[in-house]
Amino acid sequence: MRNIRNFCIIAHIDHGKSTLADRLLEFTKTIDNKDLQAQVLDSMDLERERGITIKSTAVQMDYEFEGEKYTLNLIDTPGHVDFSYEVSRSIAACEGALLIVDAAQGIQAQTISNVYMAIENDLEIIPVLNKIDLDSAMPEEVEDQIVSLLGCPRSDVIRASGKTGIGIEDILSAIINRVPAPKGDAEAPLQALIFDSVFNSFRGIIAYFKVVNGRISKGDMVKFVNTGKEYEADEVGILRLGMEKRNSVECGDVGYIISGIKTSKEVKVGDTITHTKRPCANAIDGFEEVKPMVFAGLYPIDAEDFENLRASLEKLQLNDASLTFQPESSVALGFGFRCGFLGLLHMEIIQERLDREFNMDVITTVPNVSYKVYDKKGRMEEVHNPAGLPDVALIDHIEEPFIRSSIITSTDYIGPIMTLCLGKRGILIKQDYISGNRIELIFDLPLGEIVIDFYDKLKSISRGYASFDYQIHDFRPSKLVKLDILLNGEPVDALSTLTHVDNAQTFGRRMCEKLKELIPRQQFDIAVQAAVGAKIIARETIKAVRKDVTAKCYGGDISRKRKLLEKQKEGKKRMKQVGNVEVPQTAFLAVLKLD
Repeated sequence: MRNIRNFCIIAHIDHGKSTLADRLLEFTKTIDNKDLQAQVLDSMDLERERGITIKSTAVQMDYEFEGEKYTLNLIDTPGHVDFSYEVSRSIAACEGALLIVDAAQGIQAQTISNVYMAIENDLEIIPVLNKIDLDSAMPEEVEDQIVSLLGCPRSDVIRASGKTGIGIEDILSAIINRVPAPKGDAEAPLQALIFDSVFNSFRGIIAYFKVVNGRISKGDMVKFVNTGKEYEADEVGILRLGMEKRNSVECGDVGYIISGIKTSKEVKVGDTITHTKRPCANAIDGFEEVKPMVFAGLYPIDAEDFENLRASLEKLQLNDASLTFQPESSVALGFGFRCGFLGLLHMEIIQERLDREFNMDVITTVPNVSYKVYDKKGRMEEVHNPAGLPDVALIDHIEEPFIRSSIITSTDYIGPIMTLCLGKRGILIKQDYISGNRIELIFDLPLGEIVIDFYDKLKSISRGYASFDYQIHDFRPSKLVKLDILLNGEPVDALSTLTHVDNAQTFGRRMCEKLKELIPRQQFDIAVQAAVGAKIIARETIKAVRKDVTAKCYGGDISRKRKLLEKQKEGKKRMKQVGNVEVPQTAFLAVLKLD
């Protein structure tokens, strides 16, 4: 056990984690040259296309150092703020962390939050300065930033390049010398922490775990503590690039278990596995409970696919514990699910995965956040969906979630970023100069304002140089109103949103203008209106497609033309009463990109 090292790689998005992991796999000969490709550990097509890591991936490597054999368990983690839950799970299964900082970009917002997460879990942090082979690299400046962040001596920072392989040996020796071996008692009752799970259509659910105490062998009768279910371990093993069978997984090691579990509700990430005959006294503390930030409705395009969508979401939830969902129905869209996501990128990825992995076509409603609604009697109700808002006369006040956000940028962009945040009802808390011309701005912002287009705007006004990280801070009272969109007087509940009083009119007008472009013209006039309560605040009219009924009248009396026009007018009127307006999927998505 003293020769096992469990470590993860943490960094901001796009600082070269996956490339560095490739070099480690290559250097320890875990992967043959013939299998070598970029981003080996990013197994999803989606991850390769976008160049981001979505799922944490565990892999075991063997390495000989000073005549001794060591087992290294590496977990590669995502860098985007929306997947910070994956990072917290990986950190719980490790004793050390490689902190990767890009030598050209320096310390970014997500770097700082990941460092704090690692420090809270008492991990040994090894700072690595990556991409030093770039022409734009600033190794001295960035090293100063790392030293002031971690308070470590300069000699601890390892200079490396994931692309060319510089410094990989130094990293491996630092892992062996600095990261402590896992602490645990091999003779104690079995205690293993589940940190991930996947669904396999032939083998059922496969759970990945780290053995904290004891050992687990093939054929053992095991119990999952939280769910109380008991199973036989049909197969256990370790995680290489694929799964490798073993007779037993020892204390301190990371492995997998297959026990023929078919329903996804029986496996919870963060649960503890123990033996049925000799159970452990108490469960391991799991990870922090995940809190979804953004809510949106997912509806199948074909109503018959409702049950398929439920099964697909359950399988996705196994692989992504931060997804939450519950059934709901909508007048416009029928039956579907109200899903909770960690952010907009997370929502986009789930949609893509539903389409690719399960062939599900879904309509997504406008994303919004959860609000606390207090009635006149002082009772509180959480509302995730504007349609669930009680009658205005009963509401005393509404509280909305605020986040504490950290934006790190160069001093050139302070002005535009301040304007953007203040325009989103932000409150500046403080600003700190990190080093040179880099500054950290701390803002309190309403989550509802940043949920749609804030991140894209921040990137464009700072030319990609600002990094953004946030955590939920508190709930504060706000003057919010429900904005309804009416088509021919009928409200479309999937397009209604909760918005601040000051923004309602401009937002309503922009939505009406956008919908006028997107809704196809019918045989009758369509009135697109935005309303707050009974008051209409904006209107656009989509003109009817008219057939030229008078084309066949050449000459003759005007009354002949009038008769045909009157007949057409009657038909249009009748059509308007029975005709219904189809809202295309693009209209729901366009509301997200109003600017």
